[in-house]
Amino acid sequence: MERFPFDHAEVVAVAEAACGRALRLREVTSRRGAVVWDVTGPEGRVAVKVGSGDGEAAVSREAAVLQELDVPDHLVASGRGTDNSWLVTRWFEGPSTWDAFARFRESGTGRTEGIETAAELCEAVATTLHDRGWVHGDLHPDHGIHTSGGVRLIDLAWTWREGLRPPPVTGVGIDHFVPPELALRGAGDLPLAGGAAADVYTLAATVWTCATGCRPLDYAAAGITPERLTSDQLRARIAAGRIPLRTEEPWPELQSVLRQVLLSGPHDRPSARDLAHSLIRLAS
Repeated sequence: MERFPFDHAEVVAVAEAACGRALRLREVTSRRGAVVWDVTGPEGRVAVKVGSGDGEAAVSREAAVLQELDVPDHLVASGRGTDNSWLVTRWFEGPSTWDAFARFRESGTGRTEGIETAAELCEAVATTLHDRGWVHGDLHPDHGIHTSGGVRLIDLAWTWREGLRPPPVTGVGIDHFVPPELALRGAGDLPLAGGAAADVYTLAATVWTCATGCRPLDYAAAGITPERLTSDQLRARIAAGRIPLRTEEPWPELQSVLRQVLLSGPHDRPSARDLAHSLIRLAS
């Protein structure tokens, strides 16, 4: 059995119960103080996430979200160590939304599959979260996994509903996907006031990015080099509303639908389900 790079017998016991002995580990991501491993064994496969430092509160909160949200067959177990928090979830087999659009980005083909992928993501956000009064708060191209049984949403540390609010950890949300009305708010406040309308903006930005390979905001046209700015500086410019959308249109019909969402104020945006329906109509 390969060893986790930390001493936590309880996590190992949970992983072995789900996957069998002789575990194999592959590090998937490491950011914001949280590390995710793909763990496989002769009897199964799970994802193990461990948070320490700034990531400890976020991982603990994601476990609380999963327990409250009660999505079937998602959370396996969770707990806390002396200086970390951890959770074990099912491993969802399937491409991320980003990966599902690879065929179009590479060859310009697969438009029907791309439309279905985008609509499935929007419908999953509506059904899993918005219909139940929840908001994801941190959607981006890798947070929807398209399985044979439907889209599963992951990375739920910043998912919230009234009564379950995230701790003020710096760095919430990807700057490029934050709607202008939220861009000037502190990182810890982003999910609190975002609401479903903010999720829909981020959904549109996510689909645009997956389909074109480029984020929708045209920083060059605004004379901005994002890499040279701090997060606060970049968000201030996004909040000012003076950064145009990109004009390149590898997929004009899709981008026209998304453009309307990205240019709308929060009260004028469609719901996630209405956006799904608008996308489906493109395929008819």
